Amino acid sequence: MNTVVTRNHELSRFDIHVDGELAGFADYKLKDGVIIFPHTEIDPKFGGKGLGTTLIEFALNEVAKEKLSVEPLCPFVSKYIGKHPELLYLVPEDKRKKFGL
Repeated sequence: MNTVVTRNHELSRFDIHVDGELAGFADYKLKDGVIIFPHTEIDPKFGGKGLGTTLIEFALNEVAKEKLSVEPLCPFVSKYIGKHPELLYLVPEDKRKKFGL
């Protein structure tokens, strides 16, 4: 299984492909140095393979490199950050409670 994650600037999302086929994506919106993740989706055909985790890990690493703040509206993204406290700094302290962090 060949997995590739890319940032799709044109569609404002991060895409994950498996063997050349789109398996899922994480939508985002950029606003004033903040990246908002409203939705993440993995095609059920590819479910249970950890692709959501791979996708969000890649996306958050890219965000960290760009020194952007994160608003994890998507419950999956918020949950991922909650399980990885080393990434908590990406969410502004005054917004963490809103996302259960």
